[in-house]
Amino acid sequence: MMYFVKLPDYGTFETWREMARIAISHGIEPNDIDWIGAGGLFEGMPLPDAPGEHRISVTRGFLKLAQSVIWHSNPERFGLLYQALWRLDRDAGDPLSQADPLGRQLHLMAKSVGRDIHKMHAFVRFRELPETGLRRRFAAWFEPEHNIVEPGSSFFAKRFADMDWVIATPRLTARFEAGRLSYHPGGTRPDLSEDVTETLWGTYFANIFNPARVKLNAMCSEMPKKYWKNLPETRLIPDMLRDAEARVERMRAAAETSPAAGAVAISTRYRAAMPQAAEFPQTMVEARAAAGHCRRCGLCEAATQTVWGE
Repeated sequence: MMYFVKLPDYGTFETWREMARIAISHGIEPNDIDWIGAGGLFEGMPLPDAPGEHRISVTRGFLKLAQSVIWHSNPERFGLLYQALWRLDRDAGDPLSQADPLGRQLHLMAKSVGRDIHKMHAFVRFRELPETGLRRRFAAWFEPEHNIVEPGSSFFAKRFADMDWVIATPRLTARFEAGRLSYHPGGTRPDLSEDVTETLWGTYFANIFNPARVKLNAMCSEMPKKYWKNLPETRLIPDMLRDAEARVERMRAAAETSPAAGAVAISTRYRAAMPQAAEFPQTMVEARAAAGHCRRCGLCEAATQTVWGE
């Protein structure tokens, strides 16, 4: 007998957890369940309404892993998690170990989801909307790789609790209004006009760019090009890269500046007030004190304290 389970686009983990608990309590094997999303086209035998007699308890490790894997875009994620749950219940190896093929796959999926959430937190760019009440309004468009709007949006609810905002994605939309976070179907990219904040951000981004430390591979690793089309600052990158070499040459040609007179005076007073250690220490105590104020080489210039050996 084949069972079919539909899961919603949000509240997915809680629903899967309840359905998995019911299924395993009735001894329904992994191959007998077809986990399909809310948009599934086929109907079949639903799971029983209530749990059976068999009870299962799982480790925090499994729950933590499942809470990440559940948001992966792989449609087989629900079935893979149920396979792991089934094996845990029957002591059939360790499906959470990265040495296990299933465990390895689940951990890689969880890592990919975590990375996608991190990119969401870093690359969502809000644009301000006209005010309609007491709270400022903002909106953003983001295209994640996985279904991470639900686990990723709570970060914005905490950080921007004093404003109303919408984060729209192709699959799901997060809406935060009057302190309440809700989820709605996704859609197409909204028409969002540029605002003053975006111009300021572009100016800031251009000014923190260091032409002497251009590392394209590292930059593309941290800011993959698939996100560039939705990041206003990336339009500045081609010009900054083109001008980088010329800017470095100008930096090299610039004359070295002397420290300000005030800074020199403060430094002189500070050094004069420092305890004077013995030039030729006779005891370990004197040697320790001398090491703390030694300036016989340049190592001390960037140090914060002496590392005294035993």
